[in-house]
Amino acid sequence: LQSNPRLHTGEKPYCCLECDTQFSLSSHLQTHIKTCKEEKTYDCSECGKTFLRKSHLQNHQRIHSGQKPYDCSECGKTFSQKSNLQTHQRIHTGEKPYDCSECGKKFSQRLQLQRHQRFHTGANLYYCSECGQQFSDRSSFQHHKIIHTGQKPYCCSECGKKFSRKSHFQSHQRIHSGEKPYCCSDCGKKFSQKSNLQTHQRIHTGEKPYDCSECGKKFSQRSQGNLKRHQIIHTGQKPYYCSECGEKFIHRGHLQTHQRIHSGAKPYCCSKCGKQFSRRSHLQSHQRIHTGEKPYCCSECGKQFSDGSNFRHHKIIHTGQKPYSCSECGKKFTLRGNLKKHQIIHSGEKPYDCSECGKQFSQILQLQMHRRIHTRGKPYCCLEYDKQFSRTSHLQSHQRIHTGEKPYCCSECGKQFSDGSSFQRHKVIHTGQKLYCCSECGKKFSRKSSLQTHQRIHTGEAVLLF
Repeated sequence: LQSNPRLHTGEKPYCCLECDTQFSLSSHLQTHIKTCKEEKTYDCSECGKTFLRKSHLQNHQRIHSGQKPYDCSECGKTFSQKSNLQTHQRIHTGEKPYDCSECGKKFSQRLQLQRHQRFHTGANLYYCSECGQQFSDRSSFQHHKIIHTGQKPYCCSECGKKFSRKSHFQSHQRIHSGEKPYCCSDCGKKFSQKSNLQTHQRIHTGEKPYDCSECGKKFSQRSQGNLKRHQIIHTGQKPYYCSECGEKFIHRGHLQTHQRIHSGAKPYCCSKCGKQFSRRSHLQSHQRIHTGEKPYCCSECGKQFSDGSNFRHHKIIHTGQKPYSCSECGKKFTLRGNLKKHQIIHSGEKPYDCSECGKQFSQILQLQMHRRIHTRGKPYCCLEYDKQFSRTSHLQSHQRIHTGEKPYCCSECGKQFSDGSSFQRHKVIHTGQKLYCCSECGKKFSRKSSLQTHQRIHTGEAVLLF
């Protein structure tokens, strides 16, 4: 019982007087003394290396034969030595039997504990002459020195990518092999890297160890777009800018998404209908058209939505809130996007131009609709009649012919309409309003088409009578 704690502390009080080798147990020292002065009688026929014990020779010979008789029952990975298997199994169990008596930190391997303890004692630390960084073990020190030399000795035979560390090389190889040895005990999801598993497990535990020093918000990850990405909000820094239009962005991902506006790239394709999208989130929302899934439900009216942005926009209807105000005319809007579109009216800016005919537009959606004139693109198809449309709103209006749906009802006379434009034209009958005025003679009309017909009298253009 007294000797057992030394497994965790790394203490080795028993020392051989002949060769100064230290041991944690007296029995191990006694075994060593019997062989210390004897010749090393077990040699390897392959490389000539000699060993004190036959079992050590047998373990060594597996290096040459490639034999790995010990396999992990969790992931199937094989090992040449039983001790290596036992160490590996702690990845799946999460067991860390070796703990530091100074700070309480736990480790899965004794060697890791011994290296860690050197930071407390200051003994046998390795110093980098280039940058002054300290290391508790020689291997980490050797790996670090490669940073200064730029040497990358490990090369992937599949893609040619080079690495400075063997561990990074081995992690990379799992991309090609598809191996995922790290498994979550809560949900069974597998990962190719241990760090990814540890990050994932915080979903189940709810742990958020990284907090923002400015606002106190907590995050589950320090990097990969969580804490570090959030902190840029406080600095106001926008280091990524578009070389085409000069617009600046906080994150590289936002810039890359924006650049697809200029390039027209749409890398995300729907496997059902072949429609392409510039953003993955747009593809995911589109796919719900095929599945019929509407995961977002309004608690006020029960209306369901297939994507989160439409759901958030809808909720503002119930609150009546209009937080975005135009500095020019004071008009208020529920959405920031609508305010930006409105402000173009005052500036007269038309940043989107057609590469075919040069026509300019204030909104990208207008440009996209216009482009279909040149391409004759009609991506929206009626399944009942096989008729095609250039706009989804036109398809929806058309489909009401088949369903008989008339969602627009006049409050004055009760007449119903299948499309909004017909409904708007009808309402003018009751109000008597005449919005369209002839610039030549001042005559007013309730419909634009009536004004256009009238103007032909002044231009001399023939008017067709039916």
